[in-house]
Amino acid sequence: MLRPPRNHPGYGAFLAHRVSGLLLALFLPAHFWVLALALQGEAALDGFLRWSDAPLVKAAETVLVMLLAVHLAGGLRLLLIELTPWRPSYDSLVAVTAGVGLAVGLVFALGVV
Repeated sequence: MLRPPRNHPGYGAFLAHRVSGLLLALFLPAHFWVLALALQGEAALDGFLRWSDAPLVKAAETVLVMLLAVHLAGGLRLLLIELTPWRPSYDSLVAVTAGVGLAVGLVFALGVV
C-alpha cells in the first residue's frame, strides 16, 4: 500500500484545512444559539455579551478568527491549484496560507486586546 509522505508541507496544509473546517463546523451550533438569544430578548443577549468580555473568551475569539483565515486561505490555495493553469511552488503557497492566517489573527488580536 502506498502511503503519502507525512513530512511534506502539502500534508500540513491538508491537515490545517480539514481541522479548521471541523472546528468551525463545531462552532456553528454555538453561534446559532447566541443568535437565538437575541430573539429571546435584550436581557438574555446582554448577559451573554457581558460573559463574552472575559479574557479567555477573547482569546478563543482570536483563535476562531485565525481558523477562519486559515480555512479561507487554504480553500483559495486549493482553488488556485485546481482551476488555473498557473503552477506556482506548492511549498510557497502553503507558506502564504499559514502567513495569511497568522497575520489576520495577529491583526484581530491587536484590535481586540
